[in-house]
Amino acid sequence: MAEVTAFTSSALQVIYAVGAHKKEPERFDPTATLIRIHQVISLTGIGRATVYKLMTQPESGFPRSVKLTDSNARGAPVAWVLSEVLAWTRARIAARDNEAA
Repeated sequence: MAEVTAFTSSALQVIYAVGAHKKEPERFDPTATLIRIHQVISLTGIGRATVYKLMTQPESGFPRSVKLTDSNARGAPVAWVLSEVLAWTRARIAARDNEAA
């Protein structure tokens, strides 16, 4: 349970940082909240290069990014759906627990 609490705490820090400019940061829809790469790194604990590598491996189940502009140029801004990143993280935890059982 301590692991879940720690995960929830770090997720909430990112969530509040995302909504810090709003009057009511506790009211948001995680399925429509986009987070940038530094927040993905904070939530998952993996590095930037690994995030992009996992995105190219369909078997990893890592969520695909959302293009923020119509640009196809390298370095065009992208973000990830918060709920998808959290679901991937929970799936990794569940996979670990299944292996241990």
